[in-house]
Amino acid sequence: MIAPPNPAAAQTAPAAERNRAPILAVLKDILPETGLVLEIASGTGQHAAAFAKAFPKLTWQPSDPTPHARASIDAWRQVTQAENLLPPMDLDTARPDWERAIEEPPAAILCINMIHIAPWAACAGLIRGSGCLLPAGGPLYLYGPFRRGGGHTAPSNAAFDRALRAENREWGVRDLEAVAELAEAAGLQQERSVAMPANNLSVVFQRRNRI
Repeated sequence: MIAPPNPAAAQTAPAAERNRAPILAVLKDILPETGLVLEIASGTGQHAAAFAKAFPKLTWQPSDPTPHARASIDAWRQVTQAENLLPPMDLDTARPDWERAIEEPPAAILCINMIHIAPWAACAGLIRGSGCLLPAGGPLYLYGPFRRGGGHTAPSNAAFDRALRAENREWGVRDLEAVAELAEAAGLQQERSVAMPANNLSVVFQRRNRI
């Protein structure tokens, strides 16, 4: 683990350290060789720092709607010194037309551990905006826990879902089928889902050819 340069600003999440390698293995199989990767809800910035170094030919654009998260992302940028890691943007996918703030169309969009700890409007906005921004064949990558077939995939996920909803009734583990339905309406098709550690999934959507 890389020690952050400013403990007062840089945050560390143990889960980000644990899931970094499994996520990286999937990303190596789905990301394009070049272009801009837009990361939604970058959180601490640990993933952005690690993945920017792992993909030096890609430009990594982190984002987060909270100022303290953006400060943490900036602190991780300082320690990595990766030239392809851009300053974080203030993006909230629950806002209407958030995608209009993106000046360079992304080749890929990532969102890790966000849609279950945000209102459903944030997930809907993410999917809709991705459909607008991505080129044909461009991937939207989601990571986190999901319900499948109307039920939880593990007792721990069910307990996690109850805890989330107790904290905020707008939060909760999402039904993969409901997310896929939104994606289909936005011009995205589900390309694969990959079982990940701790009962999480990597879900990959691709932008269909525009007519």
